Amino acid sequence: MALSKTTQDHDEIRQWAEQRGAVPSQVSSTGRKGETGILRFEFPDAKNADDSALNEISWDEFFEKFDASGLALVYQEKTAAGKKSNFNKLVHPENEKPKIKKSAAARSSSSGHRPARKASATTRKTAKKSTTKRASKTSASTRRRGAAKR
Repeated sequence: MALSKTTQDHDEIRQWAEQRGAVPSQVSSTGRKGETGILRFEFPDAKNADDSALNEISWDEFFEKFDASGLALVYQEKTAAGKKSNFNKLVHPENEKPKIKKSAAARSSSSGHRPARKASATTRKTAKKSTTKRASKTSASTRRRGAAKR
């Protein structure tokens, strides 16, 4: 299994990209006048290396936008097969918190409760009918009380 790393360190990011021949780029037509658009890395040996939507920018411009946007780079050094990996993703660190879901069994063992069973369709219909009957009886008795007061 290939492990990913996350960093905001400029030297680490630049070294990782340059080892792969990647250059900092922006997606054309995503920036406002005089501003850098969406950041990407352009890899010269990639299938889409001559993507006209990517415009190379300087490292200074890249890191200025990177820092101003509060970004971090998630990347891999090697693939699961051990080859050099180009996997990368620019993220907002607060959005990348691990999402761990516990199974119903794990939740019940930690809380001391058994997981609830899902009610059958028949049980749900019966419960709905009895709720409706109670509501009807309540409104009828309320109407009788109101008539008695008059």
